[in-house]
Formats: sequence, C-alpha cells, structure tokens
Amino acid sequence: MKICVGLSGGVDSSVAALLLKQQGYDVFAMFMQNWHDADATLHGDCEWEEDRFVAELVARKIGIPFYFVDLSETYRQRVVDEMFAEYAAGRTPNPDILCNREIKFDAFLQAAQRLGADYVATGHYCRRAECTGPDGERLYRILAGTDPNKDQSYFLCQLTQEQLSRALFPIGHLTKPEVRQIARLAELPSAEKKDSQGICFVGKVDLPTFLKQKLLPAPGPVVEVYDAFYDADPAYAFVRETLGSLLRTEGEPLMTARFRSEDTGGQAYNNRPLPAGGDRTRNDFDPQKVAALPDDILLRLSAPLRYDTLHFETETYRSGKHHVKKTRYKANPWGKVVGTHDGAQFYTVGQRKGLGVGGHADSLFVLTTDMASNTVYVGEGHAHKGLSRSCLRIAPEEIHWIRPDRAMLPGEARRFRVRIRYRQPLQDATLLMRESGLYLLFDTPQRAAAPGQFAAWYDDADEMLGSGRF
Repeated sequence: MKICVGLSGGVDSSVAALLLKQQGYDVFAMFMQNWHDADATLHGDCEWEEDRFVAELVARKIGIPFYFVDLSETYRQRVVDEMFAEYAAGRTPNPDILCNREIKFDAFLQAAQRLGADYVATGHYCRRAECTGPDGERLYRILAGTDPNKDQSYFLCQLTQEQLSRALFPIGHLTKPEVRQIARLAELPSAEKKDSQGICFVGKVDLPTFLKQKLLPAPGPVVEVYDAFYDADPAYAFVRETLGSLLRTEGEPLMTARFRSEDTGGQAYNNRPLPAGGDRTRNDFDPQKVAALPDDILLRLSAPLRYDTLHFETETYRSGKHHVKKTRYKANPWGKVVGTHDGAQFYTVGQRKGLGVGGHADSLFVLTTDMASNTVYVGEGHAHKGLSRSCLRIAPEEIHWIRPDRAMLPGEARRFRVRIRYRQPLQDATLLMRESGLYLLFDTPQRAAAPGQFAAWYDDADEMLGSGRF
C-alpha cells in the first residue's frame, strides 16, 4: 500500500509520516504550494519557502521521497475566490473547511494518485474508522481526536465517503505533547516548529487589508443598538414567547448565550438571573412540543434579527460664538450612530477589534451587517442580546451527511451535540429535518453565530455525522 503524506513542514504532518514509515508502509511526501502573494501576509515574506525547506529536511531525515506540487491556481479559484464572494455578500466563510474539501482531499489527492498513491495522510487530530452499512457496504466514520484540546474533526466536516475512503489520520489517537515528544526523540527538524496561524496556506493576514485586494472600501455608518430596541421589537418578542412556550414548564426562557470566563478577560461567568427553580445554564425544552413545531414557526424562529427599522433623522443647530450651522442626528431611544466604517464587508458577527469607536464602559461587538445599506450594527458588552441566537437554519442544498445511512428524513427530530466553530465545546441541540431545511434548536443560546459558518453535529460516540453552512 502506497501512502502520500501531505508534508507541510509542521510537526504534526512530520510525525504522521514518521509513524507510517515505522509501520512499514511505502510512504512518500508531497509539499503543496497554494499561495504566492507575500504582500498579503503580515510578515511580508514567503512563509511557504521556509515551510518547504523544513518539509524537505524532514523527508530526508525519515528517509522517504519528497515531491512538490503547485496548486495555487486551484486554491485561488476554489477557496480564495469563494472567500471573497462570501465576504462581499456579508457572510463569514471558513477557508480551512473549504481547503480540506476542495484542495487537500480533492486536488492534492488527485496529484498524489498520479504518483501512485493509494491513500493520502495528513496531520489532523481526528480518527477514521470503518463500519458496515445497512446494505453491507463499507462505510467510513470521522471520530473526534483523542486530544480534546486539539480535536480537528470540525475542519473535515464537509468530506464525503469517497474522500474518506482515501484518507488516513495517523496521529488522531495522540495528544499534542505526545506528538512533540515523538518528534524530539526522532530528532525531526520540525520538532519545535510553532503551529501555523491565519488563513489556510496563506498565513497570518490583516483580514481587511487582504480583502481589499478585491473588495473596494465604501464608508458607512456604525450604529449602536440599545437594549430598548429588543423591548419593542416584535421579532425578538416572538422568539422569546415561542421559546418560552416550548419549555416543559412554560415561562421565561434563557435568551442570552453563556460565555466562558476567558472571553471576558478572566472575569466571572455571566450571572444573568433566571426564573426561580430554572437551570442557570440551559433551556429545558419539551421534546414533543419541539417536534411539533410547524415550518413557518421554525423559519421565523431561525431568522436573524433585522435592524432596518432603526432610522435616524437629522436636525440643524448653531454652535459656538459664531453660531456656525451644523447637522446632527436626533436622539433615538433604540440606538445611535456612533461612528463610520470603511465597508460592511470587512466586518463579521462577534468582531470586537477594528471598530474605532470609543467612549464605552465595555467593548462593542458587531451584531450584524446590512450589505444593502452598508451599515454595521454593534452592541455593548459580551452579553448583549443581539449576539445570541437559539435556532439556526441550514438550507436544503447546504446539508451534508458524512454518513448517508444516518441521514434524517423530513419530519424527523433527533438529539445531537453540535459545534458552530472550531474548539467550541459541543452544544446540546435538537435537529429538526423539514422540507424547508434543517433546523438546529440549541438548549443554550449560541453567541456570535456568523452566517456563512458551518455547524457540525456529533453523536454520543464522538462520531461527526454531518454538517452544513448556516
């Protein structure tokens, strides 16, 4: 069996290659170049050249053949262009997931097969297993990595059975410290190399600067949304009332996401008061009530809040001893124009840095962007109401089942554990399959769920079963 290892120059893929070699397989390494433009990176140099140099040293140390393949044009077309298009539409893509689906286990796999490879191995912290389907066919499973701090199964959530049939993950049963130790004992040149950061194969970039390569700046208002808006907004009231009606004992539902202490610079957890006798961390929904929700209610429940009802009128006034005529916005109890930005496409839900707005006791966070009016809406504080959502919808064309034999049928409701971003602890949720899409109703509201991201769901055996872009 001939195995091609995608050798990146990092310690993880290096140890993957070493272990396969030690196990007696016919192994060769291939380094892929996916990016040329050094001007896009913060370092301003060609990081890939150093990575290739280290990868070649590793291959020589292990004693395996080394090859190079340039996939930069394919990467630009399938990953970078898609990334620009998503940001231009006001969505937040995940280039790492796209890179695995379109490059590592597609274009790179094909290049490896042309060199005689039967399988492609990578340094992902996840595990692959086999099972037998209902018709006796061989099926492949993606299991979470053994190291809970490094589990990277989420990044593989869009892989197909065909891709998994040719994929190997040799270090998925190890922890990161164990991988480092193996590399040190083998005296691999990558043993102390730091983990890569930033966009897959591009590197660490200043995102607005990177996006400005294709997306033109367009100044617009930054609007702060006050709590009073939610008290008067019928859509927010509908969500609150609907969630409350789904509780086993009807009442006031938990509407604000819980956030970790590290999200607040070491401060305590959000201690928002809840109804007497209620669980302080989650909603206790009645499964029968949830399963009976009609499609139109689910559509409204999953719809992001809109702020286009916030309008600001101007008035003229005279200022100073010379009575210079000036213009200002009239006071609005629901919000205020607090600044300007250089393009709504450069901002994403949950973003804190780069707003350039001061004068607040707590940080401002992006709640949403309105591309039609080029407006960025923000709210003060980690626990701002506009940052939380309890229900997400995945359109039918975006639903992907890694295990087709376990796909849900319209009308079904199942319990899964879900994450909507890398390293997020798995969240308990009910998934409801309908003709209009797949709905994810979380027991705990989710913070900063950015449209364009992927949700991946797991069963209780740490198997990732499917995913979808919401």
